[in-house]
Amino acid sequence: MRTRLLPLLIVLMAGVLLALGFPLAGSLAAAEQQRVVVDRIDDTARFAALAQFVTARPDAAGELEDEGGRLVTLRAELDRYLEVYGIRAGVFFRDRSAMAVAPRGWAVPTEGEGGQAFREALAGRRSHDPEQVWPWQRGRLAVASPVVRDGDVVAVVVTESPTGQMRSHILQGWLLIAAGEAAAMLLAVGAAFRLTGWVLRPVRVLDAATHDIATGRMKSRVAAAGGPPELRRLARSFNEMADNVEEVLEQQRAFVADASHQLRNPLSALLLRIELLALELPEGNEEIASVRSEGKRLARVLDDLLDLALAEHAPADLRLTDVAEVAEERVDAWRPVADAKGVPLAYAGPSGATGWADPVALSSALDAVVDNALKFTPEGERVEVGVAYEGDTVRITVADGGPGLTEEELVRVGDRFWRSGRHQNVSGSGLGLSISRALLSAGGASIAYARNEPRGLRVAITIPRTPKSGPSGGG
Repeated sequence: MRTRLLPLLIVLMAGVLLALGFPLAGSLAAAEQQRVVVDRIDDTARFAALAQFVTARPDAAGELEDEGGRLVTLRAELDRYLEVYGIRAGVFFRDRSAMAVAPRGWAVPTEGEGGQAFREALAGRRSHDPEQVWPWQRGRLAVASPVVRDGDVVAVVVTESPTGQMRSHILQGWLLIAAGEAAAMLLAVGAAFRLTGWVLRPVRVLDAATHDIATGRMKSRVAAAGGPPELRRLARSFNEMADNVEEVLEQQRAFVADASHQLRNPLSALLLRIELLALELPEGNEEIASVRSEGKRLARVLDDLLDLALAEHAPADLRLTDVAEVAEERVDAWRPVADAKGVPLAYAGPSGATGWADPVALSSALDAVVDNALKFTPEGERVEVGVAYEGDTVRITVADGGPGLTEEELVRVGDRFWRSGRHQNVSGSGLGLSISRALLSAGGASIAYARNEPRGLRVAITIPRTPKSGPSGGG
C-alpha cells in the first residue's frame, strides 16, 4: 500500500510546487525586466532633457550648427554612456535623421521593438513595456522617450540595451527558485514518508495480527497506541473481535471435549449391556453383531473427537527435530501391520534431515497418514514414506497404491467427518486427517494431498527448517 500511496502524495506535492514555482519564475523575470526598463526610461528622460535645449538645425549641406555648445555636450554624454554601459543611444529628429548618436552611424530601427517605441514617442508617449525577454532569447531591449519643446515633439531619444546581464540575473533567480523548490520537495518527500509511515504502521500491525490469527495463533493482539484516531478505534475493535472469536472457539473446543468425555461413560455402559444381552441370544445373531459394530464405531468417533479437540487446543512444543529419524521410527512401528496385510512399507530418504517441529505432534500426524495409506492400499501394492529437503523446508511424502481420489474429492479430503462414497465400507471416523492437519498447523507445518501416479494418493507434510517466531518449547 505504501508503494501506491507514496507516489500519489509525491506527485500531488510536486504539482503544487510546480504550480507555485512557474508563476514565481515568471514574476521574477518580469520584475527584473521592469527594473531595467525603468532604469532606461530614466536615462532616456535625462537625455531628452539635454536635447530639449539643443537649438541646432541642419544647414543647407545637412550639417548641424551648434549654438552654445549644447550639442557637443549631448554627444559627449551619449559617448560616455556607450563607453560605460555598452548601451546604444541616440537622439533623432521626427524625420529619423540623427541629432546625436553613439556609436556613430547608428540609425533608429524601423521595425521591431525599436521602431514601435520610436513611433509611440513621436505620438508623445513613452515606450510601452517591451515584450518579455527570457534567458534563452537573444536580442536588445529598445526604450524611447519624446523630446518636447513648446508642447511639440521635436525629437525622440532611443536606447537599445544588450540583454545579457538581465538574462543572467533572471537565470540566477530561477536557479535560486529551483534550489528552493528542490529543498521543499525533499522536505515534502520526507514528510510524505513520515505521514505514510504514521498512517500505514497500524495497518501493517493489523495485517500481521490478522495473519497470526488466521494461522492459528489466537493470542495475537494489536496495541492501539499509534496512528490516526480511526485506526486506533479499528485496533480496539479488532482486539474485541479477536477476544470474542477466541472465546467462542474455546467454548467450542471445550464443548467437543466435554461432550466426548461425558458420552464415553454411558456408551461404555451401553456396550456392556449389549454384551450381556448377547449372552442370552443365540450365537451368531446378526442383529446383535450389527449393534455391537455400530457401538464400537461410535466409541471410535468419540475418541477421535476428543483427540481433535486436544490437538486444536494444545500449544506446539517446537524444537529442532530429526524429521528423517521420526519418519523411520513410524515406518518401523507400522511395518508389522503392513506385513500382516501383505502391503510392503518402506522408507526412502536421507538418514538425517532436521526441521522445526513438535516431535510428538509430528509422530501422531504421521501415524494417522500412514494408517490411512495402509487402510486403503490393497494387498501386494506398495506404501512408501520419503523425506527430502525442498528449499527452506523438509518434506515428508507418503505415497500409497490404493484407489486414490478424484479431483473433486481431493478438494474435500481432510474435512471433518468427510469420507469418499467409494470407501464407506472401510472402517474409520473421517477425522484422522483432520487431526493430522490440526497437529501440524499448530507448529507451522502443513499437509497437502495429490494423486499418486500411476495410482493411489500422495500426502505431503511440509515442515519449516527454521523457526518463524522462535520455538515455543524447550529443546
